[in-house]
Amino acid sequence: MFLCRRQFPEVRTPELLAKLVDVVSSSGGSNRNATTEAAAAGSSSRPAVASSSVPVYEPAVQPVASPSFAVDLNDGVGDVVGSVDILPNALQGVPPVGVGDGVLGDVEEDDVEPDMIEDDSGDEVGAIEPALAVGGSSSGTQQYPPHFSSLDLDAMRQEGVSGHSVGFGARDAEGTAGLTEFQYKVVESDHRRYVGKCSEFGNGYTWLIRLSLRKRKGIWEVKRYNGPHTCLATSISSDHRSLDYHVISAFVMPMVRADASVRIKVLLNATAAHFGFRPTYRRVWMAKQKAIALIYGDWDESYNELPRWVLGDQLTMPGTVAILRTSPVRVSGQVDESQAFFHRLFWTFPPLIQAFRHCKPLVSIDGTHLYGKYGGTLLIAIAQDGNSNILPVAFALVEGENAESWSFFLSHLRQHVTPQPGLLVISDRHNGIKAALEAPDGGWLPPSAYRAFCIRHVAANFALTFKGKDARRLLVNAAYAKTEVEFDYWFDILQSKDPAMCE
Repeated sequence: MFLCRRQFPEVRTPELLAKLVDVVSSSGGSNRNATTEAAAAGSSSRPAVASSSVPVYEPAVQPVASPSFAVDLNDGVGDVVGSVDILPNALQGVPPVGVGDGVLGDVEEDDVEPDMIEDDSGDEVGAIEPALAVGGSSSGTQQYPPHFSSLDLDAMRQEGVSGHSVGFGARDAEGTAGLTEFQYKVVESDHRRYVGKCSEFGNGYTWLIRLSLRKRKGIWEVKRYNGPHTCLATSISSDHRSLDYHVISAFVMPMVRADASVRIKVLLNATAAHFGFRPTYRRVWMAKQKAIALIYGDWDESYNELPRWVLGDQLTMPGTVAILRTSPVRVSGQVDESQAFFHRLFWTFPPLIQAFRHCKPLVSIDGTHLYGKYGGTLLIAIAQDGNSNILPVAFALVEGENAESWSFFLSHLRQHVTPQPGLLVISDRHNGIKAALEAPDGGWLPPSAYRAFCIRHVAANFALTFKGKDARRLLVNAAYAKTEVEFDYWFDILQSKDPAMCE
């Protein structure tokens, strides 16, 4: 299992399902599957001896390019399929590829430790029962059992044989007890040794196992084993290490496809209800990002598609205005003509241009930050019709709110969408907007255009100094007054409450 985990990292959720069979003991016990065991032994003449060593298991089958860790649960009537615990008496494993009768041995550790292994309690853990497999080979090539050739990951998440848990582990009938698996971490793993510890080793937990290769015998031997791992995963965490964001991404894909704005907490709760484990918020967030990238493409692909999108709009909707600006790419001081960086993009559509001719002679402009991989700011211009319904008329993607970006947006807005004189521009008090509107060649100076401040931004700044809902309400009423008489009415009330409010 360790070998396959290292050789096939693309299999994100490896699990081990074992088939338990009777074997011939030294005292002549029953052997329910003698034919299978004999075939597994191959041509080796090594006898089944009582030892804590791990023999090399090399059945005579063809290698499989893409192994699976799922066992056909319907195969072998009468056999028991379930989870595997590490046994103190014998551990069956597979050495790394290329390990035969020994060229990769550990000189210091080879054949120096006794066959009887003592755990921390002083009890001897050694050769009591015969080994489970006896085959061996010095050919130096590794082959895999035939059940590795079937890939059925779905079966690992379905209800298995009654009385046995499958998938990522299961809870008991009440749904609140411990998990059937324990958590451990690999401290060291190479072609000569393997060391695993409890994930909470040192915090009151002492489980440890250490194996090393005995080059002369071509076998892996358990050098140290601190008894069964008794601390269940629930005593450590309600999460599961195999439930990574790749698995979660595949599960939440339908929900993200149906609604890309679905909240992370909704996905987290759905994942916990489905798998029985509660992953972290960050892991679910990463899973959603991966799902979005698979559905809509990642950030680089999206930006690379912008030129095609612009051309497609202009071909299918004649009259579409799209101005794309790029920045040169410099490599070692030289401009690379084969590629360019995205800089700015302005666009609008013919129906919007035509609709603005029938709207009120005013336009509201504002920007909002983008929180994607590359950031930036989305600038937008909005108009109002006679019924005070809003209509977006122009858009721009820029690097941020500054004088240059606002000049880029407002100059194209004036040229392509709002050429009418006497317009009112409503905005906040951003200095970049002020600089762009006051530019001599921008076309936004009176009498061509006039500027007013957005009452929402003014009221927000007003509330920072003058607390209370009444003061803010009076200010908003005065700002929305449609006649001078109505304005003076609200303004006098505001001044009578606090003259400082009217300064």
